Amino acid sequence: MMEVAVVINKQGEPIHWHLPPGRSSGSIPDSRDLWDVLWENRHNLAGIAHSHPGGGLPGPSMTDLTTFAACESGLGHRLNWWITSSERLIELDWKGPERLDYVGWEVRFPLDTRMTTLWVEELRRLTYNNTER
Repeated sequence: MMEVAVVINKQGEPIHWHLPPGRSSGSIPDSRDLWDVLWENRHNLAGIAHSHPGGGLPGPSMTDLTTFAACESGLGHRLNWWITSSERLIELDWKGPERLDYVGWEVRFPLDTRMTTLWVEELRRLTYNNTER
């Protein structure tokens, strides 16, 4: 089991799967390649999803929250952030007023769109199968 991330555009489509060397069951390293994707697509980004291996309701770590804030600061706008476990999905958004004041809620299935369901399923598959995309 290893963490995986995916960048999602405003149409709900995955535009980049982030499976860098050095990822583990507890972390996923940033990379210049990932930042380049975010910057090049900044006007069409909905957000970023990543996995937390294991079951139950996932929650953001302090590393997650500081990463969310840093990405949004660099891009100049807010994003949606999703975290999935093997069975549940949450979405987080910044609500302020403090830099790390993100509020999350559980996303219930069936999801709004089939596209969202597909990238969540693929994110989970990549997390648990340790395969490349």
